[in-house]
Amino acid sequence: MKEFRYINEQVSLKLDSATCIGCGRCTTVCPHRVLALEGKKAKINDFNGCIECGACAQNCPTGAIGVNPGTGCAAFIIAGWVNKITGRRVMSGCC
Repeated sequence: MKEFRYINEQVSLKLDSATCIGCGRCTTVCPHRVLALEGKKAKINDFNGCIECGACAQNCPTGAIGVNPGTGCAAFIIAGWVNKITGRRVMSGCC
């Protein structure tokens, strides 16, 4: 999904490696494989690929992940994908 980006370096995703227990839930639920396990800890693998859906944070049992859903305008990103995939303008995007 590297071809789909919004604004680089503007994602609110945060990871506290010290709090991470390496359960891997975040890697399972992330739709864009933004997070990966390295050893026994999660790491941010593709920071700018995050669409701020919040799935990782909601599924982290220790609260090691934080994200403010929507601050990167995920609606705009998704609308752009739908428009590109369908070849027609079906959604205008952001709020």
